[in-house]
Amino acid sequence: MAGEPNASARNVGRQRTVEILRMVLLPLVQLALFIVGSAVVLGLVIVVVAFLLSRSDPMLFQTALAILPQVMIDGVVRGFLFATIALGYTMVYGVLEFINFAHGEIFMVGGFVGAGVGYLMQQAGLLTILPPLLFVLITVLAGMTVSGLLAMTTERIAYRPLRGAPRLVPLISAIGMSLVLQDLVRLIATSTPLGFNARFETPDFGLAIKLAEIPLGERSMPVMISPKAIIFITVAVLMLIALNYLVNATRLGKAIRATAQDMSTASLMGVNVNQIIALTFLIGGALGGAAGVLFGLNIGTVNPYMGFIPGIKAFTAAVLGGIGNITGAMVGGIVLGFLEAFVSSYLSMFTGGKFSGASYADIAAFSILILILIFRPSGLLGEAVTQKV
Repeated sequence: MAGEPNASARNVGRQRTVEILRMVLLPLVQLALFIVGSAVVLGLVIVVVAFLLSRSDPMLFQTALAILPQVMIDGVVRGFLFATIALGYTMVYGVLEFINFAHGEIFMVGGFVGAGVGYLMQQAGLLTILPPLLFVLITVLAGMTVSGLLAMTTERIAYRPLRGAPRLVPLISAIGMSLVLQDLVRLIATSTPLGFNARFETPDFGLAIKLAEIPLGERSMPVMISPKAIIFITVAVLMLIALNYLVNATRLGKAIRATAQDMSTASLMGVNVNQIIALTFLIGGALGGAAGVLFGLNIGTVNPYMGFIPGIKAFTAAVLGGIGNITGAMVGGIVLGFLEAFVSSYLSMFTGGKFSGASYADIAAFSILILILIFRPSGLLGEAVTQKV
């Protein structure tokens, strides 16, 4: 008889371990499937189009195939950028059903914090002796802290007083906060040594890693990935795992899900709704700040207006994956990143230079948003819900 409670406790512990592993591994499996699926589908489209056009230009088919692996790598990196920003959107929407259009500026603030930390380290002579991974850890933590606190402050000042108002009112407030943050950061940046276009100082991360060489006539096309891109992808995946665990396997996550389900009932059950919403903004803002630091790390410069377009594209990614769905935000970002990378690289090639791929990549992104809203409003991984009355 004494062994029965111990056996029951072991079974409960085993079930909890299995559940946690499922929460961690299932999003990674879904993400991997969509990465492979997107790469295969878009790759086949490129191969077919290049083959049809190669009748007038025999080298077109070879060139299209030669750059295809590099385009896929660029698509993954670009996709993880959109995905990390989209995580913050989906956190806030999942609780309040509210689009925080100031989230792009929270992302931008994280980039400036990282640039400021890099500048201070350079002035102190630390960049030459600091290990690159330690530098990334310090700047990411700094960016997450400042952006998270800023997002929580924004919620307290601009959104909480309007919580009972019609939905259009907090949306207008969010747009106003976006403009305020842009000009406030511009004022601060231009009054400091960072300047408007702040250089993101970093340690030496080493040369890009050559993965392969694709023969193309008498020369070859290298397939490269930078160490910074590897760090970006790794941190993004870790953020996805941590966020899934937080929301689905912790006491705080249970409170967040209860608040998202029914604020009034959650409040009656002892959940401090205002505190949970503030913490949700804190977590979403911290994720946006981390994305801003990693973006600045990869690009090399940041400016006060850099958050607007990535923020809108991240919103597109969140809708594409199923806004309110954490894994869906990552999946939507990956799909959108692939699409933009393919349009940027191949449109000019396939049109004989008549159309610049980089210029029309934005059109592709927002065309996808329109199509998703028309044909599948719930997104790739979202579920259709009915309005409660």
